[in-house]
Formats: sequence, C-alpha cells, structure tokens
Amino acid sequence: MLATQLSVASRYYFAFRKLPGRFVASEPPSRKINATPLSMGRKAAKIAKKKNAEDAKRTKIYGKFGKLIVAAVKDGGGADPVMNQQLAKVMSQAKEMNVPKELVDRNIKRASDGKQADFVELTYEAYGHGGVGIVIEVLTDNVNRAAAETRTVVNKGGGKMAEPGSVLFNFERKGVITLLCGGDQEEKVLEVAMEAGAEDIFAAQSSREGFVVVTAVSSFNACRRALVDAGFTIFPDETSLKMVPLVEVDVEAGTANTNQDLIDKLLELEDVDAVYTQ
Repeated sequence: MLATQLSVASRYYFAFRKLPGRFVASEPPSRKINATPLSMGRKAAKIAKKKNAEDAKRTKIYGKFGKLIVAAVKDGGGADPVMNQQLAKVMSQAKEMNVPKELVDRNIKRASDGKQADFVELTYEAYGHGGVGIVIEVLTDNVNRAAAETRTVVNKGGGKMAEPGSVLFNFERKGVITLLCGGDQEEKVLEVAMEAGAEDIFAAQSSREGFVVVTAVSSFNACRRALVDAGFTIFPDETSLKMVPLVEVDVEAGTANTNQDLIDKLLELEDVDAVYTQ
C-alpha cells in the first residue's frame, strides 16, 4: 500500500511518523507544503546571487587571460604561437580554462597595436579586519592607476595597506586542483593524485561535491594531467596556481563577511587578477 502511495508522489505528499516497530504514512500539516511568495523570492535571490558570483569569477578569468595574451605577444616575440613559445603556452592554458577563441584572437590583435602599453605584474599586501592578511595580485598596463585604485578600495573597506613582505611571508604558492566527483571516488582520487605528486587532498568546501588536490608548483601540471587521464572532471574556475596561507586567522562570522566584502570590491578592479587571505 505504502509503495503504491509513494509511486504517485507527484500528486500526494506524505510525512512519516514513527509507531512502535514500524513507520506509517500520514498527511503532513498544510503549512508543510505551502510555498509563500516571500520564501520563493528568497530562494530565487539566492540562486541569482550564486550565478552572479560565478559569472563574475568567469569574467575575471577571461580578463586575466586577455592580459596574459597581450603580454606574451609583446614580450615573447610576435603573434605567431609557432614562433612564440610563451604565447603558445598561454593559449594552451586558455583552452584548458575554456576561454573563448574569439577573446584570444581579439587580444592577440590588441597586442599588435603600437599604442598598447606593456603589462607589469605587481603584488600588494594589506591587512583586513581582525588582522587577516591579504595578498593582492595585479597585472596592469598602468601602474599608477593600479596602485591608487587598490589603495582606495582597501582604505574604504576598512583595511590597511601593509609594507612589502609583512604579509606575503605567511603564504606559499601551490597548485590547487578542484575535482567534481562523488565522495565514493575518494580512494581513487587519493591513489592517482598521490602517485602524481600531490601534497594534500581534502573534500571541497563548496556547494559542488568533489575534492581539492594541493600540489607543489613543479608537480601541478603533471598531477592535473594524471587526474584527467584517470577520468576525473576538473573544475577549471577553481584550478590554478594560488597563494595558500601557511597559517589561517580565525575571525567571527561578521568580521569574515566584512572581509569578503572588501575582497569582492578588490576583484571588481580591472587590474586585480586574484586576492588571497589567511
């Protein structure tokens, strides 16, 4: 009887209440199945916020590769990837990150413009709320603009610019590979990643089920290739060389949210490519 009822769940709703030695199905109170406009609106807003964050992250990746392509053309010896190994490498990385071909072609053309200034890599350091260290990576064709805009955002966000080296020593560059897979794949992930030189593996702390593999910089590409060859799906937006904190700073939820607001504002700057925190 119960199986028959559950098979038509599209038309009926059931709740289980426990009786001695067995479960029986009963209709839940009407409030259990009522969806108010307010709750539906909140859910839609949450979904929209998540999508906007993912779109912003993707846009930032596209922008970063656009600048890297321009720099490779200008520094590496021209727009032909056959003759310019630096450009060929960046184009290969862009393909792995699903960067559109038209964006790659547009920036190669842009680099050929004699008016295009050279790009310079910079690293700024700051302190957020609660003493949290912040590392800001910049790739810019206008150093004065990048410095002024970064300082303004940090100050307005309640942070403080730090002296060179005062924050950076708390971080180390590592390869970070994010896998999209079920928890039942943990043993296989461990086997493949460790054999390829991984240093650490842990469950992904996000809405997506999967694992995060941490490697030395020198092992990043080999480990990524080994995982792909083993059939794993890699989430490109969260796979790259990153600055990983050696020591994390614990702060209250409100402070963490305030720091996240500061990070979001920094990432809105055209010249800022990445922001890392303790």
